[in-house]
Amino acid sequence: MTTPIPQPPTVPFLGNVGDIDAELPSKSLTLLTKQYGEIFALNLMGRPVVAVSSVRLAQEVLDEKRFHKALNGPLVEVRNLVSDGLFTAYHGETNWGVAHRILMPAFGPLSIKGMFDDMFDVISQLVLKWERFGPEHEINPTDDFTRLAFETIALCTFNYRLNTFYTEGEPPFVKAMGDFLKECFLRSRRTTIVQALSYGANAKYAADMDIMNNLANKIVKDRKDHPSDKKDLLNAMLLGRDPQTGQGLSEENIKAQMLTFLIAGHETTSGMLSFVMAHVMKNPEVYAKIRNEVDSVLGGEPIRFEHLSKLTYINAVLRESLRVTPSITQFSVTPHQDEIIGDGKYLIKKGTTVIVLAGDIGRDPTVWGEDANEFKPDRMLDGKFEALPFKRSPRRGYLLGMVPAHAL
Repeated sequence: MTTPIPQPPTVPFLGNVGDIDAELPSKSLTLLTKQYGEIFALNLMGRPVVAVSSVRLAQEVLDEKRFHKALNGPLVEVRNLVSDGLFTAYHGETNWGVAHRILMPAFGPLSIKGMFDDMFDVISQLVLKWERFGPEHEINPTDDFTRLAFETIALCTFNYRLNTFYTEGEPPFVKAMGDFLKECFLRSRRTTIVQALSYGANAKYAADMDIMNNLANKIVKDRKDHPSDKKDLLNAMLLGRDPQTGQGLSEENIKAQMLTFLIAGHETTSGMLSFVMAHVMKNPEVYAKIRNEVDSVLGGEPIRFEHLSKLTYINAVLRESLRVTPSITQFSVTPHQDEIIGDGKYLIKKGTTVIVLAGDIGRDPTVWGEDANEFKPDRMLDGKFEALPFKRSPRRGYLLGMVPAHAL
């Protein structure tokens, strides 16, 4: 016998739409967890939604044998640019499986090690830029971390330099991608009629996609015109074959994957670095421990890949920041069939969107303790990082972002 999932009162036709602030949907869901607990249901104009905010329930709904990724909202709009890229493919799309099997080896530790020199190159450029300003000059680290993320991804995966550190103002590609993502969010909230009548927004949207597609076309053309034996992701996509089917990736899908890496990677990496810096600046004792560890491990030498495994406290700082302030605060899954979770308590029907509230899961007091809202890197020295939900995602690529964060 299952138990009804708690749900706020509904109104005719709209259901629980009024319970969600369209400008701050994540905050609205977090507020609802405080009222209804680790699981609650919503009716969004007839669409069934369930939100989970505890580690124990997240572990169940992230079981790939029972649930798979659900694509909705802004991500559906992002498909207008990247189609069935790794991050935006629907469950079961053929190209996702082919690309996944071709590219996953390129995200392994050995491949990441091969990217380290390029990462160090980009980081050195940023540090040099900051040094040239002098100690009295105010810098905007968030803006520079966005540039750092773009440069790192482009150089390490495509062997291409965007040179955003040397551009006054916002680089055209960066601006186009930022505006495109904002418009994807807005489009996901508009009705079909309103969207069709949004002539100016639609024209800008198309122009932004053209800018990004033109860059992807240029990078692929340059590589084909000037072949390289570099073992990067671009060569893996151009030359690789799926070990299961023998298929390769089409040029259109390769460009979709390239833009997917830039979209997903820059958001997560730049966000993580910005949050880490904020936490460290607010906690001088953490900063002191970081400096001591760097002095002890590096001893005045330039950082090498081999140093990273020895920077255990810095690793704990990064992981604690991901726990307290994840760059991606929520994602969605849906069951393959009707499922019961919570020790046989809650029925999740097939077709229901299950929102995994990563930001709240990271603060689950049953796992992290009563001080779960506090930033305490020492708690990550005992292996608790495994409880964070994104570790289980089949589309994870967090290691590519963790390495430059370590080095910086």
